[in-house]
Amino acid sequence: MDTSAIKVKGFRGAATIANIRYQGRPDLGMIVSDVPAVSAACFTKNSVKAAPVKIGIQRFKEKKEVLLKALLVNSGNANACTGELGIKRTNLILDALAKELGVDQDMVLMSSTGVIGEQLPAEKIVNAIPELLENLTEDGLLEVSKAILTTDTREKTKGMRLDLDGTSISLFGMAKGAGMIGPNLGPPHATMLAFIVTDARVRGGLLQELLQDACEKSFNRITVDGDTSTNDTVLVMANGLSGGDVLKDGSDNLFAFKDALDAICMELSRMIVEDGEGATKAVEVVVKGAKSQDDAIKIAQAISNSPLVKTAFFGQDPNWGRVLASAGKTLIPMDESKIKLWIDDHLLVDNGLGLGKEAEERARSAMEKTSFRLILDLGLGKGKASILTTDLSREYVSINADYRS
Repeated sequence: MDTSAIKVKGFRGAATIANIRYQGRPDLGMIVSDVPAVSAACFTKNSVKAAPVKIGIQRFKEKKEVLLKALLVNSGNANACTGELGIKRTNLILDALAKELGVDQDMVLMSSTGVIGEQLPAEKIVNAIPELLENLTEDGLLEVSKAILTTDTREKTKGMRLDLDGTSISLFGMAKGAGMIGPNLGPPHATMLAFIVTDARVRGGLLQELLQDACEKSFNRITVDGDTSTNDTVLVMANGLSGGDVLKDGSDNLFAFKDALDAICMELSRMIVEDGEGATKAVEVVVKGAKSQDDAIKIAQAISNSPLVKTAFFGQDPNWGRVLASAGKTLIPMDESKIKLWIDDHLLVDNGLGLGKEAEERARSAMEKTSFRLILDLGLGKGKASILTTDLSREYVSINADYRS
C-alpha cells in the first residue's frame, strides 16, 4: 500500500498562521509524538549554519541516543546569520514548547527556512504554541507539509506501509525545497527540509546509519542551483508504537524498512527537483565508466550545476560541447577518444567526436520532454553516479531577482 496520506500511530501535527513573514498563510507547523521518539538527523555541511541547525548538531553530538517529543518548524525566516541572539531566541522558543509539553528542553527541536539575516520573531512563535498544541490531529501532518513551504509551488509528501511478520509499520515523509538546492548533508557534525515519522521500533544508532545512507543516494544527489543552504535538515523520528519487534541489524525486516526509508527519501528528493524554481525539466545526469565513484560524482555534479548546460536543457539544445567542457573543468584525467554521450537512447558523441546534425535532431526530440537522461560514458573504469538536476529558465532568474526569498 502506497499513499501520500498515511496516518502513523502516535504522531500528530498542526499548523497555523503566525505571520512570521508571509501574511495570511500557514507558516508554523508542529509534529508531536505521543511518546518520546528515537531520532536521527543529517544537517547541512555549509560552514555558515542557522541557529536551529547549530542547536540540533550539538544535541546529536552530546547524546548517544536522541529522544524527541516534538519538532517545531517555521517558514519565512531562516534564523541564519543572526548571531548569539538567534541562538537565544531559538532556545527561548524551545523552552516555551518544552514547558507546555511538560518535558525537558532536550526533547524538542526546531527547524527554520526562509530569508537569511533577519532575527526570528520569537514572541509570535511562542504565542502560537498553545494553539498548535490544541489543534494537533493525525491528519495535521499534511497541514505541516504546507506550512513549511517558501517558494515551493506545492507540498511534497510520501507515505508507505509495510507488513513485517504480521506487524503493520507506517512511514510518512514531507519535504520542502525549490531553490537554494544543492544539499551537502552529513551526520551530526530556500533550503531543503525533510521530516519523516515512523512507528517502527529501531535503535537510534542504527536509525542514524540508515538515514545517512538514504541521504547519500537521494538528497545529496539532487541540485537545482548548486547552492547549499544554511538550514538543510533531514530528521527521522521513530516512536516504536507499531508494537513490533525491535528491528535488528542484518535482519530481513530491517532490509525491508531500509528499502522503504530509501524509497521515501528518493521520492521526496525527486519532488524537490520537479518543483525547482522556474524548472520546466527534470534531467538525470548519469556518469559511468569513471575510474572511481568519487570521480563520477564530481563530474556529474559539475555537469548538473553548469549554467551553460542547464540553459541548453531549457532551450532543448543538444549542445554536447558544453557537457564535455563542464566535465573537463573538474581536472579529472580523461581520454577524449573513449568518451560517449547519449540523450536518452540517442547517441550524440562517439569516441569523443560528435555524430552530426541528424544525431542532434534525434536528441533534441528527446529534450522536448519534461524529463530525460543525459548519459556520459568515460570508458575508463567502473565508477558510476547520477545527479538529478533541472534546467535554468528565465523564470528562475525572475524569482530570484525580482524579490527577496
